[in-house]
Amino acid sequence: MSSQNFTQQLTKTVDELSKPQTLQGLFHEHRDGDPLPSSKELEEIIELTRSILFPGFYGMTSVNIQTIRYRIGVDTERLYKLLCRQVMAGLCFNEDCHCANAADTRCCLQEEAERIAENIILKLPQLRKILSTDVQAAFDGDPAAANLGEVIDCYPAIKALTNYRLAHELVLENVPLIPRMITEMAHSETGIDIHPAATIGTHFTIDHGTGVVIGATCVIGNHVKLYQGVTLGAKSFPLDKEGKPIKGIPRHPILEDDVIVYANATILGRITIGKGAVVGANVWVTRDMKPRSKKYKQNKTDILDINYDYGGGI
Repeated sequence: MSSQNFTQQLTKTVDELSKPQTLQGLFHEHRDGDPLPSSKELEEIIELTRSILFPGFYGMTSVNIQTIRYRIGVDTERLYKLLCRQVMAGLCFNEDCHCANAADTRCCLQEEAERIAENIILKLPQLRKILSTDVQAAFDGDPAAANLGEVIDCYPAIKALTNYRLAHELVLENVPLIPRMITEMAHSETGIDIHPAATIGTHFTIDHGTGVVIGATCVIGNHVKLYQGVTLGAKSFPLDKEGKPIKGIPRHPILEDDVIVYANATILGRITIGKGAVVGANVWVTRDMKPRSKKYKQNKTDILDINYDYGGGI
C-alpha cells in the first residue's frame, strides 16, 4: 500500500473510531483539572499502607525502634496526600459529579476527598489490630509456618487482606472505582479475588489462596478459614423488565463464625453456612447448612451430609 493510500485509510479508521455511536459506554470524558485514577499511585498507596501496618516487613527503608516513629510519620504524611488525590479521582470519575459549575463542584469534591482521606488515616490503628488477628489465624492454622514474620512476608492471604481491608474502608466512605482497583491489584498479585464490598470478620485466613473468589455481598464471620480454589459466589441474577441484572441485592453466601471451607468447594447464593460447619473439598453447596454440620464427598459420586445440633459430637 502506498503512503498516500495508507494515510487515507488511516484517516478513515480514525473517523470510524471517533464516531459517538461506537463509543457508547466505552468512553469516559475527562474534565480539565480533574485528577485521573492512577495505578502507579495506587501501587504506592498499597506499599505505604503495608509498610505502616507492618513496619520492617514492607517498604524500602530499614527501621528500628528508635526511628520507627519518624518513619511511620513520613509514610503516613505521604499516604494522606496520595489518598486525597486518588479519592478525588474516584469521586470525579463518578458521572454524577459533573455539573455546570465545574469550579464549585471541584472545590466541594476536594473537601470531601480530604475528609475521607483523614478518616482512613485515623482508622489505620484499627486496621492493624484486625490484620494482626488475620496473621495470627494464618500462623495458628498452618503447621508449616515457622513464625509470624514468615506469615507477613510470604503468605499471599495477608497481602490480599491488607488490600481488601483498606479498600473496604473506602467502600464504606462511598468512594467509587478506587476500592475495586485496589482489590484487583491484589487479585493480580496473589490470585485471590475479594470484592471490596464484602464483609469479613476477624481472625480470617486463606490457606494457599490461589483461585479464591469472594463476592460483593458475602458476609463472613470471625475465625473463618478458606482453602485454595474456594468460590463464594452468586447462584443466579434476577433480571429487570429490560432483561438486565438487578444490582445491589444480597446474592452471595453468609458464613457464620468458625466455618471451614476446604479446597475447590463452591458455595452459591444467599445461603447461610452455620457456625462451626465444615464444607469438604470439591463440593457444591446451594442450600443452608446447620451449625456444626459437615458436607463432603464420600466417594466420586456421592455427597454426604452430616447435620449436628449444637450439642453434637464434632
